[in-house]
Amino acid sequence: MKFFIIDVFGIDKFSGNQLAVVLPDEYLSKDRMQEIADEFHFPETTFILPGNNTADQFKVKIFTPLEEVPFAGHPTLGTAFVIKNEILKD
Repeated sequence: MKFFIIDVFGIDKFSGNQLAVVLPDEYLSKDRMQEIADEFHFPETTFILPGNNTADQFKVKIFTPLEEVPFAGHPTLGTAFVIKNEILKD
């Protein structure tokens, strides 16, 4: 599956807050997403869920290495960057 490593709030490579943004091509269980987030071992990993996404709404889940979280700032901004530049290509 495709994924991106993003440095949120960083000007240079390898600076800022690390984030993995995963684009699964099929449904992943919560347990599988948790395993993937733990494997990356970044502060947060986001998953842009497949299906039913529109140009103005995407379903996203956020995980730390230990648990799913309902919201987090830098993962939301980093995921929006990937959506804009890699999915919508605007």
